[in-house]
Amino acid sequence: MKRLVIKVGSAVLREDTTLAINRLNNLVDFIAKLKEEKNLQVILVSSGAVAAGNTKLNLDRKEILNRQALAAIGQPLLMKYYKKRFAQHDIKCAQMLLVAEDFDSRKRSENARAVMEILLENDIVPIINENDVIANEELLFGDNDQLGAHAAYFFDADMLAILSDIDGFYDSNPHENPDAKILKIVNSIDEEELQMKHTPNSEFATGGIVTKLKAANFLMQRNKKMYLTSGFDLKNAYDYLLYDNHNSGTIFQKEK
Repeated sequence: MKRLVIKVGSAVLREDTTLAINRLNNLVDFIAKLKEEKNLQVILVSSGAVAAGNTKLNLDRKEILNRQALAAIGQPLLMKYYKKRFAQHDIKCAQMLLVAEDFDSRKRSENARAVMEILLENDIVPIINENDVIANEELLFGDNDQLGAHAAYFFDADMLAILSDIDGFYDSNPHENPDAKILKIVNSIDEEELQMKHTPNSEFATGGIVTKLKAANFLMQRNKKMYLTSGFDLKNAYDYLLYDNHNSGTIFQKEK
């Protein structure tokens, strides 16, 4: 593996009314390890702009314009923390704000690819988020799981790793069934599962398990892999992505 997209969700990056700085620090440390020990090019898809903005201004997040205003406040705050923490590893990072149309338009997607290659060739960590400050609802992916999947495909990554408040895909609902078990390998996803109701666990999240399954399905159809594990405790992410030991978390991979 040479190139990895890591997507981290709002639930991981927020703690009560503040940014979860410890978890953000742990994420940056992890990326630095991947770059140093595995020589990986890492693209980070980071949620959290609305949550970061809400730490400075309390608005009703159900209103789209309020969410856009909070994102405008929060995005530079988020980048400030990332830049400061990456600098401690002597790593530079850059911001890329994208919308769905950037991947639909040939000219725009080629331009985004060219910029991405320049950043990665110069050992810079690109940090991607949706440009939900200026885009209307039709132009948005609506959740960063889909953005992460498109980034992994269009920027030719070997894998998308989603670090979430969900530690894997279970054989049944773990909130309802105490005996539910994580499926370590998934080779196909049923259409019924893709049509389930979205159930984000955080008030700041826009996804849930369904959006992750849709992201996985998008990549599997294009012969790409996805890994889903916890972003709260990075032990399983370290085990698999750094040490090649798949102890937990779910790998979505089309059967060869």
